[in-house]
Amino acid sequence: MADTQTHFRTCPLCEATCGLEITTKGEEVVRIRGDQDDVFSKGFICPKGSTLKQLHNDPDRLRSPMVKRDGEWVDVSWDEAYAEIEANLMPLLEAKGRESLGIVLGNPNTHNTVGSYYARPVIHAAGTRNIYSASTVDQMPKHLTAGLMWGNPLMFPLPDLDRTDYLLMLGANPAASNGSLCTAPDFPGRIEAIVERGGQVVLIDPRRTETAELSSEHHFIKPGSDLYLLLAIINELFENDLVDIGRLADSVAGVDEVRELVAGFTAEKAEGPTGIDASIIERIAADLAAAPTAVVYGRMGNHTVEFGTLTSWAADVINVLTGNLDSPGGAMFASPATVRIDHETPGGRGYDTGRWASRVGGHGEVNGEFPAASLAEEIETEGPGQLRALITIACNPVRSFPNSERLDAAFADLDYMVAVDLYLNETTRHADVILPGLSPLERSHYDFAFEANAIRVVTNYSPAVFPATGLNEADVLARLALVLGGFGAEADPELVHQQVLSQVVDRELKSEHSPIYGREKDEIVAELADLDPIERVIDLRLRTGRFGEGFGSNPGGLSLAQLLENPHGIDYGPMIERLPNALKTTTGMVELAPELIVADFDRFRTADHESNDDELLLIGRRHVRSNNSWMHNINVLVKGKSRTALQMNPADAAARGVEDGSMVEVSSAAGTVSTAVEVTDDLMAGVVCLPHGWGHNVEGTRMEIARAQVGANLNELIDDQRIDVPSGNGVLNGVPVQVTSMEPVG
Repeated sequence: MADTQTHFRTCPLCEATCGLEITTKGEEVVRIRGDQDDVFSKGFICPKGSTLKQLHNDPDRLRSPMVKRDGEWVDVSWDEAYAEIEANLMPLLEAKGRESLGIVLGNPNTHNTVGSYYARPVIHAAGTRNIYSASTVDQMPKHLTAGLMWGNPLMFPLPDLDRTDYLLMLGANPAASNGSLCTAPDFPGRIEAIVERGGQVVLIDPRRTETAELSSEHHFIKPGSDLYLLLAIINELFENDLVDIGRLADSVAGVDEVRELVAGFTAEKAEGPTGIDASIIERIAADLAAAPTAVVYGRMGNHTVEFGTLTSWAADVINVLTGNLDSPGGAMFASPATVRIDHETPGGRGYDTGRWASRVGGHGEVNGEFPAASLAEEIETEGPGQLRALITIACNPVRSFPNSERLDAAFADLDYMVAVDLYLNETTRHADVILPGLSPLERSHYDFAFEANAIRVVTNYSPAVFPATGLNEADVLARLALVLGGFGAEADPELVHQQVLSQVVDRELKSEHSPIYGREKDEIVAELADLDPIERVIDLRLRTGRFGEGFGSNPGGLSLAQLLENPHGIDYGPMIERLPNALKTTTGMVELAPELIVADFDRFRTADHESNDDELLLIGRRHVRSNNSWMHNINVLVKGKSRTALQMNPADAAARGVEDGSMVEVSSAAGTVSTAVEVTDDLMAGVVCLPHGWGHNVEGTRMEIARAQVGANLNELIDDQRIDVPSGNGVLNGVPVQVTSMEPVG
């Protein structure tokens, strides 16, 4: 009889990084529950985390490579799969050039330690600038403003939830999403704690969401108009002499320029576009200024709009002007255990965008990426550099990118496609070769990405629960990189493993602030030799980080071995002040009025903000049991009452002869979908709401549970010609649509 064992690991399915207690007996998972002793999540778990067993056992999950031959999928060996790629993709690139290849990355790469390090060698070996990712679907405005304002596009301002007295949230529903660009397990509980200790939580959202039920107050707002609200708050701060930057006053540039930019954007002017009374806007501004600590936190709902960059910027400006940037209880910055911060000094290279442009639309790169919304036109448009081949890694753009029907047709026209994915889904069905990853229970895990967004300095390592039944994911991507690099299908992936480790080691050896500065490279590499490839990187980062044992220079310090002895993690405390030292702008200052921001104000001032009386404004929706488009094949998550209906205000429904439960057509400039309706006063009049990630009823996939679910594909309605120009982010919210009843009259 197999022994019962208990494993502790971090859930890899969303940004919350909750600790799990997993009980196994032999090769079977007996139970999954929240780890009560996890130093960060303290037992909290959402419905998704408890389904890792179902994901692991899902019969539709791919376990071996597949090659499409004569239109039929055939299971093949790993050697055969890479030989197919070498034989077919490489001649295509030789004939049409490296710019005929595009790479598309999905956000699961940031939930996977291997993805964080091994996507880079693939991109480098591909030799193309045609890089696309989920970032220009949901978050690029935040990267852009972080880069412009403090010189680091990965340094997100985080709401210090556990110490704040006043939280203003816009476009966020953490009760459903578990948090976004803010790693905080049990986000709902932390919101409740703010209210319980006498603080205020004010939510601005076109929908009365699950988070609204936890908040002190909730105000409807017209989708896409958050910028008017934020500009009015900034104007109120100036007009009423409420600006008090505090400790950072000497490190902030551009205050007078901001005052000029917002002049005239009064609370009265914002009342019409937003639908929020001027008196409420004035009160919110005063409360933000008066609160002992306060923070403005905006997320996807107000970033995925036509002026998402300006909206992201305006929230950060308020945090600066009220003295709440980099201040306990305000908007602070993470200081991960794997990063050294003691040597930081203000000033750096700054941040640039537009270093190169896309072929068809002329979109400037941002963070080295082109807009996801421009992918279809790059495939369709003939001429030099036309995309004819794609590599997708953990991404389903045919469901999650704008104008997905157009993209679906474009993918079908590709000459060659390779997908790295767990499923044969709406996107990977167009591939010629699919290389599957591992079950999350078959791989180790360290959250490099989300420790950089965490509201506490926490470190936690998760060993694999089960031995890998497929190829190690580091090997999967390493072998792909070797084929692309011309080394052949049979090349040893250890070549890439050594390269990945060597780059990290070299950076440390050359840094005079590193504990291994000047030491022999062979000595350091030898100490890591017995570990698996990705564990070598994890151990190196831990040992050379701010709490690390420094390869002997700080005995008892942090290392992979120490984390193995602390399976519930180690908590080093709350966020700490990092400015001005962490500023990497060329001036070493917080730049409140970057040129790109000032220039985009002209676009905002001249834009047509009027809407047709017959049109409604469409917004998206998230549910705690759903994870974008890829958790819909887990029965325990999708069973029960359908959560895919179009939500509609009673007044809008009555005006169109629509009843609760009836079928309607929803049409936009991009397309038309049919869906059932849920009539509810939880939605602001003039607004309709449809969840994203659904619409799996297409031929050629192997996701039987997902295919059986009702639900329209929201992204069929998203116009890929509308983007937030500075960031290239798609416009997913505030989309004009018409709703027509499909029910017979009379």
